[in-house]
Formats: sequence, C-alpha cells, structure tokens
Amino acid sequence: MELILDLHLHSHFSRATSKNSNLEGLYKWGKIKGINIIGTGDFTHPAWFAEIREKLEEVEPGLFKLKENLAKKIDEILPSSVKNNEIRFILTSEISTIYSKAGRVRKVHQLLVAPNFETVSAINDQLSRIGNLKSDGRPILGLDSKELLKICLATSKELLFIPAHIWTPWFSLFGSKSGFDKIEEAFEELTPEIKAIETGLSSDPFMNWRLTSLQNLAIISNSDAHSPEKLGREATILNCEMNYRDLAEAIKTNDQRIIGTIEFFPEEGKYHYDGHRTCNVRLSPPETKKRGGICPVCFKPLTVGVDYRVEELANHPFDYQPEKHKSVEYIIPLLEIIAELKKMGTNSKAVQELYQKAIAAFGSEFDILRRVPLEKIKNDFPELAYGLERMRQGTIYIEPGYDGVFGVIKLFETGNQRKEICGQMSLL
Repeated sequence: MELILDLHLHSHFSRATSKNSNLEGLYKWGKIKGINIIGTGDFTHPAWFAEIREKLEEVEPGLFKLKENLAKKIDEILPSSVKNNEIRFILTSEISTIYSKAGRVRKVHQLLVAPNFETVSAINDQLSRIGNLKSDGRPILGLDSKELLKICLATSKELLFIPAHIWTPWFSLFGSKSGFDKIEEAFEELTPEIKAIETGLSSDPFMNWRLTSLQNLAIISNSDAHSPEKLGREATILNCEMNYRDLAEAIKTNDQRIIGTIEFFPEEGKYHYDGHRTCNVRLSPPETKKRGGICPVCFKPLTVGVDYRVEELANHPFDYQPEKHKSVEYIIPLLEIIAELKKMGTNSKAVQELYQKAIAAFGSEFDILRRVPLEKIKNDFPELAYGLERMRQGTIYIEPGYDGVFGVIKLFETGNQRKEICGQMSLL
C-alpha cells in the first residue's frame, strides 16, 4: 500500500517550536495534510517520551496510534473529508553531535528511527550518561557520530540511523562549516551501515545523485517541522506493508518499495545559495567563486550554501540524472499558493478560510496538490485551479534562500502578470 511518511520533526520540548507541537496537534495536522506515518520526534527527552508512552498504543508492530479517547475529540472537529485518514506514529528523534575530528570541530545531526519502546529506553539510558537529555528535545552530545552509530547498532540492528539534512552548512554530514567531504571520513569502517540520507529543505534528490557515493543509498525527505502546520513540507512515499519492519527494510535496501519523495523546491530552502543575512547579500556559486568566498559588504567569509557545496563534492555535472531513479515531486504548500493568489499573508482570515473550504471540498492537502483533477477544482475555485496547474507544471519564479533566510517561490513574476493571466476569475 502507498504510504506517505514524515519522520523528522520536533515536539514542544525542542527549542523554537510551537506549544501545539504535541501528539494531538500532530494527529490533527497529519490528517489535514494527508500523511500516513508521522515521526514522534524527540524521543530522547524524558518528559516527551513519558508523554508518548502515555498517549500512544501499538497497533501494528512498531507503529502506534493516538489513544481512542484523545483521537475522538479531534476527529469531531475535523471536516468529514479527512476524518477517515489513518494516522500512525513511529518513534523518532534527532541527535546533535559536536566533537573534534581530524583537527576540526564537527557538528553533525542524525535522525534515529526506533522499532519499539524498549529500544528507545535502552538508547536513552546510554545517552543520558553522555549528556543532558532534559535540556532540549534535540540534545547536543559531545560524541563522535561514529560512536553514536556504534551505540545504536549495539542496541538494535532494526534501528534506522540516517544522517540528517546532509548539506546544511552548520550542522550536517557534508556541511560547509563543520562537516566532512566523504561519508567514510565520518564513519570509517562503519560506513556500510549508513543505508540512507536525508535531503533537507535546501537540496533535492537530483542534487544528491550528482555524487556517485550517494546513488545506491536511500534518499528520504522530511519536513523537520517545528510546528504541526509545517508537517509535510517534504515527505517520503513508500509502497510497503503497514509495519515497522517492512518500512525499515525498504529504506535500508533502497528497493522498489521506495517510490520517491515529495520536495520543497530546493531554492526555497534557507541555505540554498551563499550569502550574508546581516549584509543582505545573496550570491550564486559562480558569483561566490568570483569574489573568492568573501562578502562584498563586510569583507568576511560568506556562509557557503548547499548549491555551492554540492558543486564542490559532486563528480557529475549540474544537469546529471541517473538513467533510473525514484520519483521526485515538487510542491508549494497550499496556504502559500492561496496567499499569493489573494495577495495576503498566510495567516490572514481570508486565506485561512479558503484553505479550510478547499480541504472540506476536496480532501487532504496532498490530495489537492497532487491528485485531485484540476477540472474538478475549477468548478468552484477557478483561480486556485490555475495556480495549482502552474505548480504542477513547475511554472514558477524563484528567489533562492541564503544564510538562514528562506527563499521565495512565486507562481507569478509580478502582481500585474497575475492580474493579466487570472483575469476576472474569483476565489470566492
């Protein structure tokens, strides 16, 4: 069966997260978005793990559902179009390791996916002796990533260990500021145990496939959401049984059970291009090379982004595509599409109301973005149908993100162009 997964996200126990990032909030928005399996995030935090154990119950091996009394209250307020969407939770957490190796300080994040409560308890017990797990939902440990992998392998062979958002400059395996140039440099003889990597919002699978060393690994995408509303910014599509073992084996083997990923346009990621946020400087890789990596305003080294870093390490050209590859779908969040069409903010009342009407009429957000025929949408929401058509065709305008500033993806280059193309079509 086709399943949409979002494995990497954070609870309200992580820094800079929404107070609504609880299991109830994730359940509600998982249904609205159309996600089948959602990571719990932050299982290393003692209070959050206690909440997970209290509110979830195992249904299929390694997969959990929100207890009936809690789920019922949420289902009562959801539109009928999404009430029947099945939601399962899977035990996940992100670990930040900061350590010195080969004469440099390394800062690497990794995503852990566990098969059961017992495995989580065992890992938490060992990691609590190394660092303070109570300090943050994403704990920082002074531990070599290879040593963390050793602990995970010794605890359970079923556990998934996935380098997270591998190109992010500051905290990733290949990050320009604190990462490595090869997987082997980080994990040495344990490199064969790395079966998958996560793209992060600023890269897509095609960028990763430019490295021969990544072509046989499973490439997954997740939202890294800090609020439930951001679930599904990116996701992974599997065709597998609804249980942990089949899911984990699909990712470990990178076989036909992995259909592909749902992606942000990578330019929208906040580390795609190079630049300096404080100097309001954004540069493409050729421009950065021309300036020797130095900011033209403050004359300090630029924050080198993902696009530049991929070019540095890749052994295939910019337009390379493997002969056979998994599917890659690009989306713009539905709220952003409506906001551009309405020329209002995503939190405005009119935009929120239209979003709710669209969900009530056509089902989950992923259904609307990916599957619902445009002719069906056009009957009631003609301008929205046209916006979705442009998104599905990739007819967009891009201002790439840089140095922590999200990029901007637009369906129309200017307001005048929008007015000319849409004419008198109304969203109301």
